[in-house]
Amino acid sequence: MVKEIGLNDKIPKFSLEATTVNTFTDSDLLGQWSVLFIYPKNNTSGCTREAREFNERYSEFGSAGVRIFGVSKDTLASHISFSKKLNLQFPLISDPQTLLIQSLNAWKEKSMYGKKYMGAERSTFLIDKNLIIKYIWKKVKVEGHVNEVFEKYQELFRDL
Repeated sequence: MVKEIGLNDKIPKFSLEATTVNTFTDSDLLGQWSVLFIYPKNNTSGCTREAREFNERYSEFGSAGVRIFGVSKDTLASHISFSKKLNLQFPLISDPQTLLIQSLNAWKEKSMYGKKYMGAERSTFLIDKNLIIKYIWKKVKVEGHVNEVFEKYQELFRDL
């Protein structure tokens, strides 16, 4: 049985392709706080809204010292297209084998119209500059989520 990843655990090691860089690894997160949001699929309504909302607050997060990264199982080509379409200012990480998504316990059985299938559960991870997970949101509802993430970062950072 794989250990369930949780608060104060180190983010799992990974090396994946991403927009804006060839290979993106866990060590690229070192030195600065990061938001890693996992979403089901490019170009779907909820995922588009979530990416747009993170993009709208990008400079605010950046000014606070927080970087943003999106992760889905979509291909790099799909990510590049989605990123250009929305003019995203942050990288999208491609995880087609769902290695990172699974290691973060965000690969779940889902159901639509009575059919069961495996898919990414919308989840967000707030990670400190030492790669330690400081907060986890599971089964994220897009509405108000980006505000919640920013407020949680401010609360945690104040407590340091």
